[in-house]
This record gives sequence, structure tokens and C-alpha cells, in this order.
Amino acid sequence: MASQVVKKDILHLYRRLLRACETFPSKNRGKIYQSIREDFRENVDLDPDSPEGKKQIHIAYKGLSQLHQFDARSNPNFAVNLEQNPFPKPDGYVDRRTESAERMLERNQDK
Repeated sequence: MASQVVKKDILHLYRRLLRACETFPSKNRGKIYQSIREDFRENVDLDPDSPEGKKQIHIAYKGLSQLHQFDARSNPNFAVNLEQNPFPKPDGYVDRRTESAERMLERNQDK
């Protein structure tokens, strides 16, 4: 009975992956879709309780979460704002490139 439940869950995972792939915004969507189908066909006889089976299931769930990152249903307020600096430098931060660029600008202004 337990193996029936696990196989049913894996089949549900397979369907969810294929559905998520259908809305994935990529020109490689067809290749990703085919890759999912091939991976599941290759591992159809794999025991879900074995270490390799658990690893493959973990990889599938990770892939599903990556596909859902681009799904409008999972995050309807998704937006990209390029005006903000995602990696701001702390106050007083100076590196060699900044210093050399500032020196070059000062020399050009003096001329």
C-alpha cells in the first residue's frame, strides 16, 4: 500500500513538472519538456526508497521549484526594477578601480 501511495505521488510530481514547463518563458521549453519525460522514463523502475531514488526525487522537486519561480500564478506581483542597485556598497567603500578612475578624471580636468 505504501509503495502505491509513493508511486501516485511521483506520478503527480511528474504531471506538475510538465504543467509548469508549459508556462516556462524560454525558447528551450520544448527541450526542457522532453528532458523531463526522458528522465522519468529512464527512472521508472527506480526504487523511491533507495538513495538514488531519493536523490532523483529531490532533483525533481528542486526543478519544480525553479520552474515555479517564473510562473505568474505563484507570484502575481513579480516585477523587475533595474533602477535599484541590488548590491549597494557601504558608505566609505573605496576600491582600487574607483581610486584610479577618480585620479584619471582629476588629471583630465586639470588639463
